[in-house]
Amino acid sequence: MASRRKLTMEKVKLAPGPFVLPMPTVLVGAQVNGSPNFMTVAFAGLTNFEPVIVAVSVSPDHHTTAGIRANETFSINLPGPDLVAATDWCGSRSGKNVDKSKVFETFAGELENTPMVKACRLTAECRLVKTLELTPDVVFFGEVMNVYVDEAALKEGSPDWPTIAPLIFTFPDKGYWTLGNRVAQAWSVGENFKP
Repeated sequence: MASRRKLTMEKVKLAPGPFVLPMPTVLVGAQVNGSPNFMTVAFAGLTNFEPVIVAVSVSPDHHTTAGIRANETFSINLPGPDLVAATDWCGSRSGKNVDKSKVFETFAGELENTPMVKACRLTAECRLVKTLELTPDVVFFGEVMNVYVDEAALKEGSPDWPTIAPLIFTFPDKGYWTLGNRVAQAWSVGENFKP
């Protein structure tokens, strides 16, 4: 029987919080009352492989939420470090009080009423497939219909993550980060591991 290594450091129990995982920082876009609006979201992630489904968890009172409900579409935009100030600004202001339509140059894909940020190196347009009402948030599940990537952010036909440089959010320090160094090749590095 293999011996187990003794931990040199004790674990400290914390109350549950939004720091279990580092979170992607995305700009969620929707058309609201005829204008593009974007809000900064950290509670976002993939939930299904085929079809590709993403989920974003937001307050039901957000201005963008009304656009998602009305149009049944939304966009996911991955800002890089060059957009961190604008991204943070969008996350601390409501479209109910300020006009966010001029913050970013936008472009349209194939889905109507789904504005995307041209300066984001990777964007996706999503069709709403399910809404889950939680307390106090609402979770929108969207099927990714199309993905758009800057040509310069492609490597051998796939997204080049160091070039895309998506922002990551950490809590409780409220920090924006970018991806660090690549550590290993998945589904390969463990081949010779012996437990």
